[in-house]
Amino acid sequence: MMLLNDAVKSTFQDAAKKLTGHRKRDFMAKVAEDYFQGSARKAERVLGWNRKSVELGLHERRSGLVCVDNYQARGKHKSEDILPQLEEDIRGWVDHYAQADPKFQSVFSYARISARAVREALIAQKGYSEAQLPTRQTIGEILNRLGYRLKKHKKSNP
Repeated sequence: MMLLNDAVKSTFQDAAKKLTGHRKRDFMAKVAEDYFQGSARKAERVLGWNRKSVELGLHERRSGLVCVDNYQARGKHKSEDILPQLEEDIRGWVDHYAQADPKFQSVFSYARISARAVREALIAQKGYSEAQLPTRQTIGEILNRLGYRLKKHKKSNP
């Protein structure tokens, strides 16, 4: 193994940070082949790279096949995508409590019901379980996406 000075190490690390996907893995594999005898463990120890990524890059270089990254599948999906009936159930329940803007200045309907009450009604009336439904905050965001605006409850004056 050739000893690399700090300037060369930082150059390799900077170059790897600027690349993504299969190009990054290919670069890391090329450095591992040229300077670390094709060892992903040595590249991990010296440069701090993820060993699995370097191994995948080495495999891609040997086989000639490039693995496809599926970045779109990452993250949490919208509750409406997970529970397709949820949007209809919310709309059906909230329409009874909605009213148009009194001054007709916006296209949104004002819901005279809270997101917490909508969530509790979905559990009680529509048969959803507590764990199945999203949180109160997410129910409020869904209501906003559906075109409803929630009004804050005012305290009654004595």
